[in-house]
Amino acid sequence: METIENKILEKIKSTFRVDGVVQRERRIWITIESERLVKICQWLKSEGFVHLSAISVTDWPEEDCYEITYHLWSYNEKILLTVKTKIDRDNPLIDSVVPIWSNNAQIHERELHELFGVKFHGNPDLSQLFLEDWEGPPPFRKDFDWREYLQKEVFDPKNLREQGYYDKTK
Repeated sequence: METIENKILEKIKSTFRVDGVVQRERRIWITIESERLVKICQWLKSEGFVHLSAISVTDWPEEDCYEITYHLWSYNEKILLTVKTKIDRDNPLIDSVVPIWSNNAQIHERELHELFGVKFHGNPDLSQLFLEDWEGPPPFRKDFDWREYLQKEVFDPKNLREQGYYDKTK
């Protein structure tokens, strides 16, 4: 039986030659090269995936990459399409989807820039969103040692209430 998810996935695959799978009912996942992100997203929006519900980052330090995930919703078909792509972790640069989804993309990209250090080429405002005056490394990277950071920048080793935060063996 040909489902709507299979029809949509086959149309995407035949148009762009990407990997994809019907993950479950009403859920499709595709994997693309980051260089094709904007072109594919423009097409997906024209095909009815008009709502960008979220952008997320998964840090894969052992693979030296970030996986950027875009969650797109089609109100007409009631299907969530997940677009996944990988970028270099040491130079995390990807094109912005702000030209496609405007302010909705803008806020997500600002957040991911601040927390992971991802640079979204073409985003006009990647200013701090949550961490005012933050000068440390991106705090959501898996290699960010928040205990070390707090020990150095925040806690007072002479304060009895804070002594539990210090490793006595160091």
